[in-house]
Amino acid sequence: MAKLKVGIIGGSGYSGGELLRILLFHPQVDLRLVTAHEQAGRRVDEVHPNLRHLTDLRFAETTISEEFGQLDCLFLALPHGESMALVPELPDGVKLIDLAGDYRLQDAETFARYYGRRHASFHLQSQFVYGLTEINRERIRRARRVANPGCFATAALLGTAPLIARGLIEGPVIVDAKTGSSGSGAKPAANTHHPRRANSFFAYKAFAHQHRPEIVQTLRAVNPEWSGRLILQTHSAPMVRGIFATIYGRLGRRLVWEELRDLFEQFYADCFFVRLVEGSPDVNWVKQTNFADIGWAVDGRDVIVFVAIDNLMKGAAGQAVQNLNLMFGLEEQTGLVFPGSHP
Repeated sequence: MAKLKVGIIGGSGYSGGELLRILLFHPQVDLRLVTAHEQAGRRVDEVHPNLRHLTDLRFAETTISEEFGQLDCLFLALPHGESMALVPELPDGVKLIDLAGDYRLQDAETFARYYGRRHASFHLQSQFVYGLTEINRERIRRARRVANPGCFATAALLGTAPLIARGLIEGPVIVDAKTGSSGSGAKPAANTHHPRRANSFFAYKAFAHQHRPEIVQTLRAVNPEWSGRLILQTHSAPMVRGIFATIYGRLGRRLVWEELRDLFEQFYADCFFVRLVEGSPDVNWVKQTNFADIGWAVDGRDVIVFVAIDNLMKGAAGQAVQNLNLMFGLEEQTGLVFPGSHP
């Protein structure tokens, strides 16, 4: 088949850089266009020096032109709140994958509460399919517009969905999640600047993280009878990449480790990028990959699930390319099969 003509809007940030790293070597992609606000006119490898000698692309202005209409797919790797202003102007014939949170939530009031702004084009939200690949695969195959999941949401949902789908959790789900500094984007702020985070550990956004309603919304779709009680607490960890989520729940009946193994194996039987491990996963083994490693422990009715992902890959760009593959009838793992490093 002819290569897909692809563009990236907002390619100068961390997620945009990861999209570039993947798509430049994707066997079915012809990367035609990369835009950026402040970096327009500069060579891509000036901004992303890891790509030196690998591309001659330059960042273009984010201005809608005829070139956009000639593309098969556009990735939007913009800060939250920018996609909703741009999407109404984009050509209808181009498939979209939005890595921001603008079109993930199905309720406008919930969006305003958690994102701190009114939605500028909420009438388009119903056109977007939620892009958690392992749970929404068939809808993504048919989609023209996909809302890529948040990084914490990806980890939390992969760990809880098998249990919620079977109705095994009784009472609230507690997600205790840690992330590296790259999750806050390329521009440093008071709580994301390296001197603040390098040798520190702290919690943030208690009861207010924007990924919480996204998780609840998706778990209710997995099992409409679920109570919807979820506590998400996020933490800044002294690392650059990775998310580690520890998920606590109370089972409705006593189970042993092997029964949970069978449950996870059945649920993820066709999911190449989910790896089940004994004991605890480690973020080092998933860094720079699209894999999600899941482990668990159980004591009677008390269950703990552990999930490790790379926040910029399975939590952002890698999953976005996974969705691209589905949307265009390619093998799901095309261009994404590479291991992490050891050590």
